[in-house]
Amino acid sequence: MNQTQDTRVNLLDFDVEGIKAWCAALGEKPYRAVQLARWMHRYCADDFDAMTNLAKSFRAKLKDLAYIKAPDVITVKHSADGTRKWLFDVGNGNAVEAVFIPEDDRGTLCISTQAGCAMGCLFCSTGKQGFNRNLATSEIVGQLWYAEKTLREEAGVTDPNDRIISNVVLMGMGEPLQNLSNVVPALKLFLDDNGYGLSRRRVTVSTSGLVNQIDKLAAEAPVALAVSLHAPDDALRDKIMPVNRKHPLADLMAACRRYLKVAPRDFITFEYLMLGGINDEPRHARELIELVRTVPCKFNLITFNPFPDSDLKRPDREKVLAFAKILNDAGIVTTVRKTRGDDIDAACGQLAGEVKDRTQRAKRLIEQKRALGILPVRDAAQS
Repeated sequence: MNQTQDTRVNLLDFDVEGIKAWCAALGEKPYRAVQLARWMHRYCADDFDAMTNLAKSFRAKLKDLAYIKAPDVITVKHSADGTRKWLFDVGNGNAVEAVFIPEDDRGTLCISTQAGCAMGCLFCSTGKQGFNRNLATSEIVGQLWYAEKTLREEAGVTDPNDRIISNVVLMGMGEPLQNLSNVVPALKLFLDDNGYGLSRRRVTVSTSGLVNQIDKLAAEAPVALAVSLHAPDDALRDKIMPVNRKHPLADLMAACRRYLKVAPRDFITFEYLMLGGINDEPRHARELIELVRTVPCKFNLITFNPFPDSDLKRPDREKVLAFAKILNDAGIVTTVRKTRGDDIDAACGQLAGEVKDRTQRAKRLIEQKRALGILPVRDAAQS
């Protein structure tokens, strides 16, 4: 590989303002940067020669100094329900996953922000494998860029305003708020009219509850917020979500109230994963009602999707519906998420990629399971 290739920049690392600054350093006018951004993100173009309204001299500079490239795709899987999952290579034996969920009124892409995850939630197969690194902005944006480009080509869509992907959720592998320095430029690009032009209401960041980072997101890129709650009290949440020990529920609810001042919606979405025999009793629903009394919200109930060695159970459907009825009867809009893509391990909590466990996560999982009483003592001793 020659020196020119070594020093080229991936333009997917820049939001529109970043592209303008980079082009300015080359002596190019701001409108040229806007044209370039539109070619990249509105047309999903990666060939500078195809950008016909750019001056030939500018295109020559671009070919010498830059490139446009998403992470390479290792595999793609198609679900019977139309869901699609891509496995992207992010180097050093690591991979991340993105999932496209088509519906009648929207097309949603769920993207990853980290290779693995450090949060250690009991129920998540991604966290089971530990954490390797944050994704670069180009690796985050690249998932949307590649998916939109691929889906448009397959559908024969050429109009840049006729988007296949209308909604983006940062709910894939990783904790987005642990990677704000790379996530925020990606969010700005998703929202920019010269980027993907998505509404703030159609871009959602999911967090396990990092209080200080929620405030930073509010200041830098206030999109829709989804909080992974999963328990109505600190004692239970401490056991299934270690983040709660540092950011207890009272602090998290206060952060949600602050976020609502700048949020594009007038409510916070609380994700609540139903774990059979752990957090799915009627009393848990009643405790949730008290917990969120001062936080305008809606609940999205998610039925747990088992994965190998999870030792956790899927709750009965009747129990889930009864839980939802208690919340709805209390005036809290509550939906039960339809499971999509579970036949290709693309459902909530199942994204695992090929991340290598370089941590002691497996040992810590045993302690979490023992605390909840779901791991027999003999198995724990053998482990």
